[in-house]
Amino acid sequence: MKPQRTLGQIYIFCALLFWPAHPGLAQELEPQRWRHLPIDTNFLSAAYIHNDADIAFDPALRIEDATKSMDTLVLGYSRTFELMGKSAQIQVVQPWQDGSWKGTVNSEPAAISRRGLADTQVRFAIHLLGAPPLKGKDYVAYRAATEVETLVGVAISVQLPSGEYMDDKLINLGTNQYTLRPEIGIVHGRGRWSFETSGSLSLYTDNDSFFNGNRLELDPLLFVQTNVLYRLQPDMWVAAGAAYAIGGESTVNGVGNDDRKESILWGVAAGYSITQWLGMKLQYVRSDSQTDIGTDSDRYIVSLSTFW
Repeated sequence: MKPQRTLGQIYIFCALLFWPAHPGLAQELEPQRWRHLPIDTNFLSAAYIHNDADIAFDPALRIEDATKSMDTLVLGYSRTFELMGKSAQIQVVQPWQDGSWKGTVNSEPAAISRRGLADTQVRFAIHLLGAPPLKGKDYVAYRAATEVETLVGVAISVQLPSGEYMDDKLINLGTNQYTLRPEIGIVHGRGRWSFETSGSLSLYTDNDSFFNGNRLELDPLLFVQTNVLYRLQPDMWVAAGAAYAIGGESTVNGVGNDDRKESILWGVAAGYSITQWLGMKLQYVRSDSQTDIGTDSDRYIVSLSTFW
């Protein structure tokens, strides 16, 4: 017999699934990003992310043994609603960061730190196939009766240049540029299993106030990911996924830097409903650069979600 869940368990389960591990900062490995959610519901989430990274620079810069340690606090709000007979949602995410960078420059030790607000992200998403706009008991009944389904969704997110930025510094928490990110996702659910494939393309405006009055341009960055999720019981799930990112070469004052990014990510996650109204998610994400210039990182994420 299929286990029965309360309305609160269903909602908090969805909140844990849809909430990004590292929202508003960059592309991120997110299990079940396109999950069917009840409409007319508010979701609130808080997350803590610790990130350790090794950074490889162009040897000509004579920067060696570069590392980064970053702590991020993220507060996010999302509202689901019906639009033209479809399920939709709007999301706003605000990160706060405390980071330090260390290394040697021309064989001399060097270190810097930054603390403050990073860029705000606003995201709108809508399901084009599946995920009927339901709420309350109708939503719970639909989820209980649906064993096999396929969802297709599209989204657009805008990363605003609202983070702290100093044009006389090379390293900043804010980007001083807008990022427009169209997305598409496909989810197939079958019993306790859920399979997702999605992709996004980041498009960047120019930064005309880059370091000491220079102009920075970034090529588009393609990001594709796939995730597999399994429900152990009504209030507990586990997931694993992998992703690939390529592009984003930078140009300063019209001169290319030959620094195209290429990375492979993989990660695992688990979620649990602590109470009927509060859920927790734990996640680990590893990112490995596939080029000589890039970043290898480990991210550890803890998030709490609730709804009303």
